[in-house]
Amino acid sequence: MCIYGYCRISRPSQNIERQIRNIKAIYPAAVIIQEAYSGRYMDRPQWLKLYNSLKNGDTVIFDSVSRMSRCADDGFTIYRNLYKKGVNLVFLKERHIDTTSYTEAMKNAINIDIKSGDTATDELVNSIMAAINNFMMNKVEQDIMRAFEQAEKEVQDLRQRTSEGIATARINGKQIGQRKGNTLNIRKSEPIKKIIMEKSKDFKG
Repeated sequence: MCIYGYCRISRPSQNIERQIRNIKAIYPAAVIIQEAYSGRYMDRPQWLKLYNSLKNGDTVIFDSVSRMSRCADDGFTIYRNLYKKGVNLVFLKERHIDTTSYTEAMKNAINIDIKSGDTATDELVNSIMAAINNFMMNKVEQDIMRAFEQAEKEVQDLRQRTSEGIATARINGKQIGQRKGNTLNIRKSEPIKKIIMEKSKDFKG
């Protein structure tokens, strides 16, 4: 049984150390798997490698549910598949949807077969118990799905705010990005250009 910590950032320029630190603080023996890839997709190289290697009894820790997936449907499907495979999932910021919640709901299911001798009574009581069990499992699944939906919504809200901010800046006359046809001159590039002009055969150096 292995313990992994999966850490993900969307761009290499972002800092991943916080996620690693949070996981190691609680699971110091966790093997850290990290990558820079958008959470909208599940075909991330390091994630796929980890996913395909997971076995019954293994544990994967995430700093938050958004590190696993920012697409609600994909995230919930992967969660359920790993649960059925016997893999333990831990979300440090959403502990209520750890796979132990699923397991506890299953343990608490009422598995009593009533046989009172009266067929109508037995069918009524057993149907009520089945309804209670279904309600418990649906509640757990709804909590899990809601967590993934929240992660997806946060991304959509961020994109919307960014788009609105850019539109507002343009309305106020601010230049966003470089003007078409303009050349960007960087002070440090001048000495390099001079060396290239002197040494490169392409510039008769």
